[in-house]
Amino acid sequence: MRSAVMRTGEGGFGFARFTMMWRLVLATVLMLCGSSAALAQASDPGYVLGPDDTVQVIVYGQSEFNITTRVKADGTIVMPLIGIVKASGLTSIALAREVTSKLTGGGFLKDPIVNVEIGAYVSKTVNVAGKVGAPGVYPLDRPYRALEVLLKAGWIRENGAAYVYLRRPGAAEIRLDSEGLVRGEPDKDPVMRPGDTLYVPEADQFFLTGQVNRPGALPVLPGMTIRQALALAGGVTATGSSNKVGLIRGNAKEVDAELTQTVQKNDVIIVKERLF
Repeated sequence: MRSAVMRTGEGGFGFARFTMMWRLVLATVLMLCGSSAALAQASDPGYVLGPDDTVQVIVYGQSEFNITTRVKADGTIVMPLIGIVKASGLTSIALAREVTSKLTGGGFLKDPIVNVEIGAYVSKTVNVAGKVGAPGVYPLDRPYRALEVLLKAGWIRENGAAYVYLRRPGAAEIRLDSEGLVRGEPDKDPVMRPGDTLYVPEADQFFLTGQVNRPGALPVLPGMTIRQALALAGGVTATGSSNKVGLIRGNAKEVDAELTQTVQKNDVIIVKERLF
């Protein structure tokens, strides 16, 4: 909770690069998102209040003026004895100044010390949806970039795509590349606005079957080869052969696969038994 005290007076991914980046981001998530409250506490004193935000007004040594209240739809709060005070459109510092002016101008106190704390940031939020750790509505208690919001939401899940859609009211949908976000490139990591939505779709999938240790559907990672796909599935079984791999792509018939081929969406990779 932030207090304001006022006294008058490069190119695409390689598979290895992608995996390394993913591990780095997961480590960052553990450090940052495990304590999302710490991020909230680092709120910007320049945050502009709006309807439904909660504020606590404290006049030191004069408890009869103290109040915790929500900003009304008309942008005001009602304080004991003072009455109606405009809050919407003000920062916590400006609201402290306004309350101070009301106290002195109304003859209630001569030299008050006023403290305003923002308890709940509600009027300015963004939405995070799709394949993230914790989808939901997140307050913009300070200026946030897309990466920061995704980190607060638990980052992209393993079955999430390597890109994010930014949906902004009245604007065209923007596709954000997760590598650009992690690199911290400002032109690829936009500042979020109230009402924005970040949507992470499910990753494209391919399918592994036959003599592999973990057959099933797996996400297509950028630049992934069939050799790397086999490794992702735990490798071939004791009876399998990496030299006998079939590939079904689209509506085509099964063909012999090269381990250096790049995996595509909906590929079916078949690992066959080796000959003894």
